[in-house]
Amino acid sequence: MKVWAKTTADHKIQTDVVQEFSLARPSDIMGWTRIIDSLCRALDVARPVILNKHIHELNTFSHTVFKATDFMDWINFDRFEIEIFPEKKENDSF
Repeated sequence: MKVWAKTTADHKIQTDVVQEFSLARPSDIMGWTRIIDSLCRALDVARPVILNKHIHELNTFSHTVFKATDFMDWINFDRFEIEIFPEKKENDSF
């Protein structure tokens, strides 16, 4: 599973990182916490509070957004977004 995380301010990307995880896509908060921790460490940002809403969006839409209110610490960006890249099937010819 390949995941893209980015921070944005004034609708412009400030920092971003793409990481690949050998795990299957988690379906619970504990599984996503490890992945989000890794992404936050790579971007050197505080970890947001992960709500069931975020897990639902990741599992349903492969995308979620954390706003400033989702962080306990002060942040210097407007949004922290996580997006899961679609997985290629082995028989895809692209």
